[in-house]
Amino acid sequence: MKSLKYIFILFAFFSISTASTAQFGNLLDKAKKVVKGENPLSKDEVANGLKQALDQGIEQAVDKLSAEDGYLKSQYMVEIPSEAKKVISKVKMVPGFNNVEKELILKMNRAAESAAKKATPIFVDAVKAITFEDAMNILGGKQDAATMYLKDKSYKSLYDTFMPVIQSALDEVNAREYWRSVVKAYNKLPFVKDVNPELDDHVNSKALVGLFSLIAKKEEGIRGNVDQRNTDLLRKVFGSRD
Repeated sequence: MKSLKYIFILFAFFSISTASTAQFGNLLDKAKKVVKGENPLSKDEVANGLKQALDQGIEQAVDKLSAEDGYLKSQYMVEIPSEAKKVISKVKMVPGFNNVEKELILKMNRAAESAAKKATPIFVDAVKAITFEDAMNILGGKQDAATMYLKDKSYKSLYDTFMPVIQSALDEVNAREYWRSVVKAYNKLPFVKDVNPELDDHVNSKALVGLFSLIAKKEEGIRGNVDQRNTDLLRKVFGSRD
């Protein structure tokens, strides 16, 4: 009876040990298949292929969104913040503020376009830091795995760098002062509760959503469309996953 008990304990221990090493084993198998497969890849090729894909996505996103009307006339346009809509709906009936929504959207998007010009150096630093283990996880990951890695490594730095640029750009087009006058006019209306929504964080957050969305779109294209693999390295690295 005791021997049967010991066999059961041994079996349970073996099962737990096997499960605990599964994740490491999967990564190792993945690496072996790519690096030692029929079309062998070196560690440098894997890492540099991922970096090249990200570089292309970054360049495309920054070039597009930092151009005039890059945000304003794209699907990534910075919209009016939800808490500001009720203010606008009331104030646009006040003389002098009938065009408030159009003016505000223009000013916010101009600020986002200015901030986007500052993104490239921060992205470059994040891409340079990619290790072979990072690259293997990204290569075998979801369609936006590289973009999510980039977001995890760079979002805070981008946000902090963008904020003074956003504020300065909003001030250059008189957006924050304009918005303060809108809020002031609204707060003078009868039967309304005073509000003071800020534009800075909203514009900053939406600007970053647009950037990462475009990078993800490029990554998905490289992963799923051989025609978008426009270098030998991209064709070799991502072809290994087809």
